Amino acid sequence: MELNGVKEMVDVDTVDVLVIGAGPTGLALGADLARRGVDALVVERAGALFPGSRGKGIQPRTMEVFDDLGVLDAIRAAGGEYPVGMVWQDGRRTGEHQMFDPADTTDDSPYSTPWMVPQWRTQEILFARLEELGGRVAFGREVVGVDEAGSGVTVEFTSGAPVRARYVVAADGGRSVVRRALGIAMTGETVDPNPMLVADVRISGLDRDNWHVFPPSADTGGFLAICPLAGTEDFQVVAQFPEGTDVDLSLEGIRKTVAARSHLAPEDVTEVRWASDFRPRAALADRFRTGRVFLAGDAAHVHSPAGGQGLNTSVQDAYNLGWKLGAVLSGAAPAALLDTYETERRPVAADMLGLSTRVHRGETRRGAATRQLGLGYRGSPLAVETRTELPDEALRAGDRAPDATVGGVRLFDVFRGPHWTLLTVGTDEEPRALPGVRTARVDAYERYGTGVFLVRPDGYVGWAGSTATTLPEYAAAVGLTSN
Repeated sequence: MELNGVKEMVDVDTVDVLVIGAGPTGLALGADLARRGVDALVVERAGALFPGSRGKGIQPRTMEVFDDLGVLDAIRAAGGEYPVGMVWQDGRRTGEHQMFDPADTTDDSPYSTPWMVPQWRTQEILFARLEELGGRVAFGREVVGVDEAGSGVTVEFTSGAPVRARYVVAADGGRSVVRRALGIAMTGETVDPNPMLVADVRISGLDRDNWHVFPPSADTGGFLAICPLAGTEDFQVVAQFPEGTDVDLSLEGIRKTVAARSHLAPEDVTEVRWASDFRPRAALADRFRTGRVFLAGDAAHVHSPAGGQGLNTSVQDAYNLGWKLGAVLSGAAPAALLDTYETERRPVAADMLGLSTRVHRGETRRGAATRQLGLGYRGSPLAVETRTELPDEALRAGDRAPDATVGGVRLFDVFRGPHWTLLTVGTDEEPRALPGVRTARVDAYERYGTGVFLVRPDGYVGWAGSTATTLPEYAAAVGLTSN
């Protein structure tokens, strides 16, 4: 059987990693595992990739992740910058509205503002990359049972043979079947009791240079926003309704909403390509792991769409977990390395949930925090800082490793790939060679100062010191045994 160009993998019954869900999280993880040579299978209960634009904002930190995964050029070609908001009142343009606080591109942060790509297109790009790397996706595989026993997990489906995996990652969304099967609760709150409509439509009579905003009035009962989707001919319509409203997702229903809240006529909405309704909520799984099963993406945390944090936090879950699974499965690192996934990612998800909620409620703007460049893991057991008396602004172990071009060497070019990087800055020290670790030496650079930095595969500083004296101990703990 073949679905969406991919043969259903009914003959596969044993893999190292089974990823459940072919959304951005599952596809990013599948691609990362594939480039590490991990035998992994991504399964998706639907017959094809998700068709909607729901998560359309790619934050600067995720742009860096996509750079490393080898999809940045495709992402940039598929999307565009966010347009300026245009506020309408009674059929007249009444003023512009900046959706995001401005930010400058700098040497250490080459991607400064969000990039708009409809979620369906992001998934197509990640899917193509996964296939290019030799990864596999099986569609039409709905999970009906999860059983962990011994050294693996057996997952059963409504069709096709069961799959036995050494590890399972549930990336199957906010209503995760796997999370519920494991009995993991989610703690959260309703961000807004008012239901929301989101739809991809074709519209005539509006320019594509602006994100068109129609504020609520006493007559309409909720706002309307119509945003041109970069790289497509579509617009995304978002509308809010009074609590208790039964949202009509039909073409006629959406035409009625648009005409009632804007100067557009019903027939200006010519086609509905995808539509959904939801009630904004924020929820966090009580834990991100049970035994050999991990939760990632919306299965672990559900966000309001405000601020564009959900998809980005989810992709970064995958980016954090992929290299750790690869290291443990290869035998290079102890299984305890996998404990750091929840230690590192759950606090980040909690912070991003709070940020999304505050943006939704108008308590903060879409500023520096939403770009996610300041996220890090300073409190992690994988962050070992051996230098003392550092100034407050100094780069430390656990921080994101910044980019720069120093002496003709671009650091992101050095970091790109599934390896660790040993970077010496402003010192002539010759560190001991470590297997699977790329080395680079640059002159002193303000963002790094001077010293020795061991940069993790996911672009964060794992270990930092003035010299490499204690580096071998750390390297052994993460599976980088000295020659």
